[in-house]
Amino acid sequence: MTAFPLAILAEAGRQAPNWVSGYLVPLAYLVAAACFVLALKWLSAPATARRGVWIGELGMVLAIVGTLVGQGRLDYTWLVIALLAGALIGVPLAVFMPMTAVPQRTALSHAFGAAAAALVGSAHYLLNKPNIPLFDMIALMLEMLLGFLTFTGSLMAFGKLQEWLPGRPLTFRHQNAVNLSVLAAALGVGVVLVAWPGASYLFPVFVVLALAFGLMLIFPIGGADMPTVIALLNAYAGLSACLMGFVLHNKMLIVAGALDGSSGLILSIIMCKAMNRSFANVLFGAFGAVAKTGKEPDIYGGKVKSATAEEVAQLLADARRVVIVPGYGMAVAQAQHAVRELEVQLEQRGIEVEFAIHPVAGRMPGHMNVLLAEAEVPYDKLKDLDAINPTFHQTDVAVVIGANDVVNPLARTDPNSPIAGMPILDVDKARTVVVIKRSLSPGFAGIPNPLFAADNTLMFFNDGKAAVLELIAALKQV
Repeated sequence: MTAFPLAILAEAGRQAPNWVSGYLVPLAYLVAAACFVLALKWLSAPATARRGVWIGELGMVLAIVGTLVGQGRLDYTWLVIALLAGALIGVPLAVFMPMTAVPQRTALSHAFGAAAAALVGSAHYLLNKPNIPLFDMIALMLEMLLGFLTFTGSLMAFGKLQEWLPGRPLTFRHQNAVNLSVLAAALGVGVVLVAWPGASYLFPVFVVLALAFGLMLIFPIGGADMPTVIALLNAYAGLSACLMGFVLHNKMLIVAGALDGSSGLILSIIMCKAMNRSFANVLFGAFGAVAKTGKEPDIYGGKVKSATAEEVAQLLADARRVVIVPGYGMAVAQAQHAVRELEVQLEQRGIEVEFAIHPVAGRMPGHMNVLLAEAEVPYDKLKDLDAINPTFHQTDVAVVIGANDVVNPLARTDPNSPIAGMPILDVDKARTVVVIKRSLSPGFAGIPNPLFAADNTLMFFNDGKAAVLELIAALKQV
């Protein structure tokens, strides 16, 4: 999202001394681009993530200063007002936002950034029509289409993540056909504007269609797909900024937008692979609707065994190796600090403890990693799916806290299941499985979970945080 301030600054003016625009500004842009590349590299690993944030901020400062200096004479009044207004909004959001709300905050960032890009594009069109070159006009229409649809799509994602809107897909008959028709209409109007830039009376129609498509794009997407959707919206926003760079002839904006868009696209591909699904299935498959795979009475009837805190504490005390599997339920209960305390209690008894992290657990990529890092769980204890799965058969107790679909064996056994083929955490192979959950309610996929009724599974029905605190208290008595 760092690309969008550059679009506003690059549009602010074009006059600068030759030696500044010819030497200093390109140098600042080159160093800034290198900083952005290093930031992406370092942000990919928890141990270097803090360094990645700092180098990214340094790159952004260089890019902004280079752009300001390159503009020559500017009226900074509105820039200062905009910076102060942004700070008044952004600082409280950063300071007072709980870590459990990081997905919502990310969606808002995409919305604000996309809105900035779309508004800059709109201003450029309205100020320069009809004398806009053909290539610039094509890039401008695509940029505004992506910017406006990302704005409303991100707001819709925010509403679902914040649970102001239903988390399950909102579908209606022939929805995909209607959605594609709205997109086709927006593209059609865009083509007309490219051919006749002076037809500004069509511009509001283009904007409304793009905004409407953004809303309709996210309507049929359920909460389980939010990690992929957030990454995909990031890719759209980055591509919008990149196109804006071509329109404004700003090389730094092109580079920053390309990095932003490509990283979001790569992350989307990783998320789709983690769920064994395609982009088309994510965008049009309405994953999260109530499924018809299996019936709960057939799967759970008379087979579910519940346990008390004292019984689970005894199992943990007798174990040599424990694997904790966090899920969205842990985030909702804000149980990450209690989980950290449980880990410390077990390790003081000489028990090996590790955390199994599924790539799509939670509501955004890395959601569980962020929460556990906040609770100061050591990075080396967070194991991804490929690293932890081969060790579950050597695990005495697997403790599942609020996870559901990512540990559902139906992904391996039922080819008709909505999650068929999705890589899951093989917790059912542990000697004993303890599932901490409020009830037997299904996850986002809307299907029952045979793990809850397995012979080696005990259900500990309770709120995630309350359950872990009870376990800690009971463990101290063993």
